[in-house]
Amino acid sequence: MGYEIRVGDNLDGRFQIIEIIQRSGMSTIYKAIDTELGGFVALKVPHMELESDAGYFSRFEREAEIGQRLHHPGVLKIIPVENKSRPYMVMEHLEGKTLDRVIEDIHPLPLSDAIEIAARLCDILQYMPEHDVVHRDLKPGNIMLCSDGSLRIIDFGIAKALASRRITFGGFSPRMGTPHYMAPEQIKGKRGDARTDIYSLGVIFYEMATGSLPFEDGSTYEIMNARLMRDPRAPRKVNPGLRPEIEEIILHAIEREPSDRYASAAEMKAELDSPETVTVTGRSGKLHPSGNWKRRMKRVGVALLVAASPIIFFFLMFLVFLHQSPKR
Repeated sequence: MGYEIRVGDNLDGRFQIIEIIQRSGMSTIYKAIDTELGGFVALKVPHMELESDAGYFSRFEREAEIGQRLHHPGVLKIIPVENKSRPYMVMEHLEGKTLDRVIEDIHPLPLSDAIEIAARLCDILQYMPEHDVVHRDLKPGNIMLCSDGSLRIIDFGIAKALASRRITFGGFSPRMGTPHYMAPEQIKGKRGDARTDIYSLGVIFYEMATGSLPFEDGSTYEIMNARLMRDPRAPRKVNPGLRPEIEEIILHAIEREPSDRYASAAEMKAELDSPETVTVTGRSGKLHPSGNWKRRMKRVGVALLVAASPIIFFFLMFLVFLHQSPKR
């Protein structure tokens, strides 16, 4: 095909395009009727100018391959199609709202709902590494709460097979993750595994339970730097109504070092299912107050300037003396 798909088109004589669901800088998702099997599907179609981009095409192909490898009710289903006239992906069509939209409307979520969503996500995150996959971009916008009560993790655009799990980072790109939910090892460009997704889930649980994020807003690099240099705000300082056991679960999931987090999603789910059995270790008491790091840096700068002012003064006086000395 030598043109962008439009509503009303029939793609490959099988998919009748009904409407546009979502358009991004990389692709457009359409709602369509599958005239061969019947029923609605969603088609993800890269923009034409990207079809010749080898890097993007490789990621697109990997997303489709990973999607077809995973067969879990909590993972978006990818429908295999042969003999395509152009690159596109056929997915099950879902009705519902993404979690980020739900959080926008209700923040914080009722704790029982937050725990249930986190526990269901744990089931999926336990399944994925067992099938050699880490998502790497888990965030509320990639979690669909469906109208029928089910839940799906969607968008495996930067997912990675664990067999080739090196996470490279050469300057931030949306393809490498979303700053607020990225694990510290992603930012450092180190290897990631199932615990990378557990960190992202911990941030999501924090947001659902408190209505806020662990670190203050700022630029992309400020947010990422906070992951590496500072501790999160204690959840109970944001939402005093949280039980200490829930705070313990959240902080366990978002430990800076992967080795300090839950070893598996199943381990996290066991505590979510029975929070009364959680041992409170005092993680929150070990957190360094985040405060406003810009203000602190300014105070440090002022202190250094005051301490150095005598040296600066004598240096300036020396320059004046040299300038005023009679020339021979």
